Amino acid sequence: MFGSILISICTLMHIYVFWRLASVPVVSRHVPLYLLIAAGVLLWAIFFIGRVFGHSGMGALAVTAEFLGMLWMGTLFLLFIPLLVADIITLFGLLLPRIAPSIRGWAFVAGAVLSIIALVQGLRPPVMQNYEVRLAALPPAMDKTVVVAMSDLHLGSLIGKRWLAARVARVNGERPDLVVFLGDLFEGHGESEDDLISVLRGLSAPLGVWAVTGNHEYHGGSNRSMRLFDEAGIQLLRNRWVQLRPGFILAGVDDLTAKYRAGRSGDFISQALSGRPPGATILLSHTPWETEQAARAGAGLMLSGHTHGGQIWPFGYLARRAYPLLAGRYEVEGMPVIVSRGTGTWGPRMRLWRPAEILRITLRTG
Repeated sequence: MFGSILISICTLMHIYVFWRLASVPVVSRHVPLYLLIAAGVLLWAIFFIGRVFGHSGMGALAVTAEFLGMLWMGTLFLLFIPLLVADIITLFGLLLPRIAPSIRGWAFVAGAVLSIIALVQGLRPPVMQNYEVRLAALPPAMDKTVVVAMSDLHLGSLIGKRWLAARVARVNGERPDLVVFLGDLFEGHGESEDDLISVLRGLSAPLGVWAVTGNHEYHGGSNRSMRLFDEAGIQLLRNRWVQLRPGFILAGVDDLTAKYRAGRSGDFISQALSGRPPGATILLSHTPWETEQAARAGAGLMLSGHTHGGQIWPFGYLARRAYPLLAGRYEVEGMPVIVSRGTGTWGPRMRLWRPAEILRITLRTG
């Protein structure tokens, strides 16, 4: 269903972008209409093949097809937005009819420049984002505990072993006390999972490496994803808590969006936090929802991801309607909530004004 909707939306954007491009003076004078139509059909085919064949295939050819298809999808979006803004400003040419076609031309150039910037930013390594959080119930012996969190790596065809090895080395270099993954670790297709697992096993921390599920962990069957976590030496928190040290509790819930899509009942937050001993509690939840409930249940800190911070501007404005806590640090009824922009990318290897990040959180006693 999602794939069909995505292909339909991108097809409509193709038609619109090339329709408006044909009206740009320099294009209409120098590019025959049949060549413009052929270019539109070719680029649509690249997107379609990348989405269908590249997404489900294996090997270098499938990876190349998916990379090019997703790259064009991101570029198409960034061309569509400036062209639409130009049309709204000129009322689709009814206002300023003489210069409206030229305005559309400059809008197309702006979209192309934004696409180049987005590709460069998307391929750059994630930044290390530092936070300091005071937890009133944190034992004095745990003061200055360092937690490193990664979210939305989407390991698979477009993000593979080489990229992951660099992230593992960076995290280990921070000498964290605790490493956590906030969901969407695996994309569910692409590079050999055995190769990825062997790299993930290189992560180490005195308090362990822990994770919660994201929505992508349910793509292709949840049992398979859970097996991958186990083989990688990553301990899953599925609606439960664990006491890592006396007075220091880590809890985690299954992805809340997957819960609602599957029609699963149950109060995951309460289930994950109930019956725990006194102390400071960090709650891991892939999706930054039900934060008020977590605060009222006594969680001292909540870590989330899923939103990618919008990934490609201005998509974040739309994403904020579903996820008011989009990226960064928030306070919800006295509980800090930190939402990661994501360590990897979904779809195109592109980011615009929303750099990828790894969270480094220093815990301090209150």
